[in-house]
Amino acid sequence: MNEKSTEFLYTYLNNASPTGFESSGQQIWLDYLKPYIDDYFVDTYGTAVGVINEGKPYKVVIEAHSDEISWFVNYISDDGYIYVIRNGGSDAVIAPSMRVNLHTKKGVVKGVFGWPAIHVRELAKDTAPKVADLTIDVGATTKQEVLDMGIHVGTVATFSDGLFELNNRYFVGRALDNRIGGFMIAEVARLLDENAINLPFTLYIVNSVQEEIGLRGAEMIVRRLKPDLAICTDVTHDTQSPMYKKKEQGDLKCGSGPVLCYGPAVQNNVLDMLIQIAEEKKIPFQRQAVSRSTGTDTDAFAYATEGVASALISLPLKYMHTTVETVHKEDVQNVINLMYEVLVQLKGDEDFRYLK
Repeated sequence: MNEKSTEFLYTYLNNASPTGFESSGQQIWLDYLKPYIDDYFVDTYGTAVGVINEGKPYKVVIEAHSDEISWFVNYISDDGYIYVIRNGGSDAVIAPSMRVNLHTKKGVVKGVFGWPAIHVRELAKDTAPKVADLTIDVGATTKQEVLDMGIHVGTVATFSDGLFELNNRYFVGRALDNRIGGFMIAEVARLLDENAINLPFTLYIVNSVQEEIGLRGAEMIVRRLKPDLAICTDVTHDTQSPMYKKKEQGDLKCGSGPVLCYGPAVQNNVLDMLIQIAEEKKIPFQRQAVSRSTGTDTDAFAYATEGVASALISLPLKYMHTTVETVHKEDVQNVINLMYEVLVQLKGDEDFRYLK
């Protein structure tokens, strides 16, 4: 990372890009990426694609997703309180006392998820909050006052927490899942350009939308690109912190390197190639097994069209879907390094089929 890429990281991570409303983040991403690519395009729903060496017969994708979990305004009471539903996998348990930004056509309106004081609750009967229990307070006392602020049913709200560094080792913030992935694939493009790498294939740098509600952006863009190879990146759970169960969730640790995934959607010959390159280049890595699906855009790429040879490089992350998602800075760099090293050794004629 250099000064420019660090500035991009903070600008991009601190911007809000809720599912279905990713365009402002996509613009920031494209503005950073443009000097390092030959061309770009954006599809109907907002997936952004940088293109290098367009027109080559062999096509490779590196991919992340751009959207973050959020909330939709669902109901406004007569006394000005706002009730919400999820947009993606938002966690009702962490919401009370959080500050939020409501994104309106008039601009951002500040609000808070209020919660009854401990003094007035029957603690013996306390239960985890449910989505239906949550209300946002924007300082209004009537429904009309809320509407006059530009807030209406369907307005999207995001937590307002920003990016910071912890103990000089970690990046911490909301929406590292998975805008940190968008940062990493953009850095791969920067390294290819700065090192004057002439790729023998077309490379698509893909920042997909709407992953958090079912891999929808990836489903759309893979049908358009029809690549020969896709290498996706997303986050996965660090299982070292309290309350994780390693026997069930694996033994993965921030700071121990990228996570390479075994599972039906992962093409094993591609995975073996990643492992071989990581070992040759002395890039630390960890292994993970998944049952049935990866739960990432890898699944959408793997099973699209006639089948795309696909693999997943995951970034271990603590506290997923909270405002304090935490990743190790060395892992971020090593995901970038591994993707870069894979691309520079591809010949552009690889056939990953098991039987030929």
